[in-house]
Amino acid sequence: MVRAHPASFDPAVLKNVYINKHNVDEQVKNILINNQVWSKENSFPWLVKAVTVIDLTTLAGDDTKSNVTRLCLKAASPLAPELVKRLGLPEGKVKTAAVCVYPSRVPDAYNALKRLGLVDEIQIASVATGFPSGLYPLKTRIHEIEYCVKNGANEIDVVLDRSLVLTGQWNVLFDEVLQMRKACGDAHLKVILGVGELGTYENVYKASMVSMLAGADFIKTSTGKEAVNATLPIGLVMCRAIRNFYQMTGIKIGLKPAGGIKSAQDAINWLVLVRSELGPEWLSPTLFRIGASSLLDVLEQELDKTAPPIKQ
Repeated sequence: MVRAHPASFDPAVLKNVYINKHNVDEQVKNILINNQVWSKENSFPWLVKAVTVIDLTTLAGDDTKSNVTRLCLKAASPLAPELVKRLGLPEGKVKTAAVCVYPSRVPDAYNALKRLGLVDEIQIASVATGFPSGLYPLKTRIHEIEYCVKNGANEIDVVLDRSLVLTGQWNVLFDEVLQMRKACGDAHLKVILGVGELGTYENVYKASMVSMLAGADFIKTSTGKEAVNATLPIGLVMCRAIRNFYQMTGIKIGLKPAGGIKSAQDAINWLVLVRSELGPEWLSPTLFRIGASSLLDVLEQELDKTAPPIKQ
């Protein structure tokens, strides 16, 4: 069920937004210092949790049906069977949250997951709306969303036109996201802010609020194609926007960092940040995702170091 959203934008929510970069950086440091979980004994549940919130992604120019099929197979069984057994995890239960592909590859992902009987368990996310720039006519961006939904995508990762943020055209931005929300129908709308190109933390906060007010189910840091992608200070700003929106409306919005999350420590740091700022209920695939292509292999390697050998 798509949640209700306002038909018009109230600019009052963007007044008096001032963010001190130094304070944000210091708060992130303090959160990590006060929530140290990186040890062989403590890291296991965090690593498994990280696996289950991944949007396993392929966004390459040479994507084919075969490599999308392999992506879906990996999402269905992200950890080697022997490792699952050593970790004492239930067989066949650990999966990534979603696969994320280009619009033209959505039918391939849908068909692969249908053959596996996992269409209802692993979400199909598609980037859309002129990814990664967003600088396409709105009409074609809307048609792209409709194409993805028609072919089986149940999550749409749209990208904002960053020029609207940089020029302060908040009403236009709101109206565009609102139309994208309507085009998604029952599919979840994940709005990519492109934080590395927004200029200031204030713009990150404002773009987050406008996107949520217009109906975003998730706000996402980056396309992964910008020079600066998911950083923890930017994540803190977005978490604060999500928390303020929840206090205003009672609606919980999800967060998806993407781009630059390469190590197991990176993944755990994001989990710690979200748990600290938003609460443990946010650490589920319904409210938190990590967009990544190579992270899963790294997490599997770390879990292999953690897992005890199988008793003979």
